Amino acid sequence: MKTLPIIDIAPLYANDPDAWMVVAQQIDHACREWGFYYIKGHPIAPSRIAELKAAAEDFFARPAEEKLRIDITRTAHHRGYGAIATEQLDPSKPSDLKETFDMGFHLAGEHPDVQAGKPLRGPNLHPDIPGWEALMQRHYEDMHALSLTLLRAMALALGIEEDFFDRRFADPISVLRMIHYPPRQTASSAEQQGAGAHTDYGCITLLYQDATGGLQVQDVRGEWIDAPPIADTYVVNIGDMMARWSNDRYKSTPHRVVSPLGIDRYSMPFFAEPHPDTEISCLPGCQSPEYPAKYAPISCSDYMLSRFAETYAYRREEVDA
Repeated sequence: MKTLPIIDIAPLYANDPDAWMVVAQQIDHACREWGFYYIKGHPIAPSRIAELKAAAEDFFARPAEEKLRIDITRTAHHRGYGAIATEQLDPSKPSDLKETFDMGFHLAGEHPDVQAGKPLRGPNLHPDIPGWEALMQRHYEDMHALSLTLLRAMALALGIEEDFFDRRFADPISVLRMIHYPPRQTASSAEQQGAGAHTDYGCITLLYQDATGGLQVQDVRGEWIDAPPIADTYVVNIGDMMARWSNDRYKSTPHRVVSPLGIDRYSMPFFAEPHPDTEISCLPGCQSPEYPAKYAPISCSDYMLSRFAETYAYRREEVDA
């Protein structure tokens, strides 16, 4: 039975350079061979996860008209609530059987970037639930810190400056998402999946999934393997932007969610993305005369907007308009 690697990242919170290198090499191997791995030994407490899941269950159980007060399709910067079938990750399948809440790096309306109409920049939209905003903001900051720890290890493995990603992930466009997958029998057809087969758009994704299961990863032979829940771990995967940045040294792996029967599923991915003006061009150690850069440089925001347009009908309509 094929299983994804499990990497203990606790040494990344100590000052032993040799231990750092061991973890960096494990991450490097997982990113090359799979594009997916689990991490344990991270600092996110189980009590935090329990608090977040309770908040998600409360929010998604509320009436549609209450959730749609923060409708994501009415925002220019992709924040708020996404109703069922708002996304279509696999264009060959019906729209996804899931509902979502997205938040990002908060910029108030008077911030110069917001005033200038820069894409993916703006204030968060939160439901009017006591304690919700503070909890989400605290978790967003903690997940940003965890993602930077992993990125420092990746920088070490890639042979670039240790703070290469730190400098580019200041004021990021990273997204914390809450997802509710209703039971499969509520699908509009047998073809509707919780999340259609796709690769993530950005750099790295850190995923908490509840005990329900349903996540599947496609291996290099095209076979789908389960990525079951493992207590106190996050699933980490490479996105298309990091694959592009690394000249495909690191793999962006297709994955999907098959909604469970008779039970609701909750997950919380954190999509770690850099500052929107960051240039995504081949990293120094990832090209050579024999293996030249495959991709032209592009800004982070231009790349992400092009990918959003492929997934969200309301974004396609904006582009067409």
